[in-house]
Amino acid sequence: MGFFNKLKEAAVEKAKEEMMEALGLGGGGDEGGDDGGDGGGGGGGQMTKDEFEANKPDELRKDIRMISGCQDRQTSADVSNVSSFCLPDPAGRAGGACTSTLLKILYADERVPEEDLSFTEVLEQMREHLSQNRYTQIPQLSSMNPIDVNAKFDLVPDTATGTRRAVMIGINYVGESCPRNRRFASPFALPTRCRVALGAAGDSPGELSGCWNDVLNMKKYIVDVHGFEEENIVVLMDDGEHAEPTCENIVDAYRTVVSQAEDGDAIFLHYSGHGTKLRDENGDEEDGYDEALVPRDFQSSGMIRDDDLYEILIKGLPDGVHVVSLMDCCHSGSILDLPYIFKGDGSQTEMILDPDMNMDAFIEMISGKLIEFLKKRFLGE
Repeated sequence: MGFFNKLKEAAVEKAKEEMMEALGLGGGGDEGGDDGGDGGGGGGGQMTKDEFEANKPDELRKDIRMISGCQDRQTSADVSNVSSFCLPDPAGRAGGACTSTLLKILYADERVPEEDLSFTEVLEQMREHLSQNRYTQIPQLSSMNPIDVNAKFDLVPDTATGTRRAVMIGINYVGESCPRNRRFASPFALPTRCRVALGAAGDSPGELSGCWNDVLNMKKYIVDVHGFEEENIVVLMDDGEHAEPTCENIVDAYRTVVSQAEDGDAIFLHYSGHGTKLRDENGDEEDGYDEALVPRDFQSSGMIRDDDLYEILIKGLPDGVHVVSLMDCCHSGSILDLPYIFKGDGSQTEMILDPDMNMDAFIEMISGKLIEFLKKRFLGE
């Protein structure tokens, strides 16, 4: 069987090389291209933004955006006392640095800014506030399609006139101890939202203190400012009062909100808890690691990988539905595998294709439907 498997692998590689050549990605991994433009190439050269947009099918034109608290290689922190952030409920003394900072900009003292803010202004103000509080994490905006980052920032655009639904998850991991082995968290930035690369024997993520407050504060904001109704908001928290944020419940909530959505609807997804990195099992990650969410029952049910989230939230999403995801956890920069990024550190003036994304593997990962599309369009099959 080994011989025939090798033949099969060789045939797949040959077809892949031909598709990549047709897409303008070339076959040589060391010919990275020096045009300095919108990079995106992992294993096969650079793909420009124009090439990517011209060649991608409608399946990849869905309106999906994500705000993450940090880049993939960074950890995200807790704020021990959110009263200085002027949040809706300063009595909830802890919160995630990302959620707390975003609300400080958008909803301080339960008031919205008098003037509209752009995406650039929101992310750069987030970074400024984080830096002033000595947090090193860099907030990031990612998207399936390029966004004008100088346009008005809004969780729900004016075009989304249908039902507004939300899934909000806050996990404090009550009773979990903090392990000594912190392979992916800096010992100089504790407490973080990623204690360890989970999966090794005896590892435990450690208890957090601000995730419930994140959800409650953000929920008040989307209800008061964006008109979300209680009946359309699903809250999962390990507080004994809400449904438990187990792996099964999280996946079910995500599947349900996608299945209920129709053209014109808006979905808001908020996750506040641990994030982690796991060794990539299917070769679609340039750095060799998948990003993952850590459900409350991770010890028995495992993690929710970025590949899983893509399958659940993106592939089945109906056309015309607007999605915004706020990920306040470690290693969250590409946890939805969205190709366009904008970092809130002043280094960019527009969105670019993520230079760290393996576009070859990304195209393979998307779906069999897309592979067939590419074969028909570029190989004439």
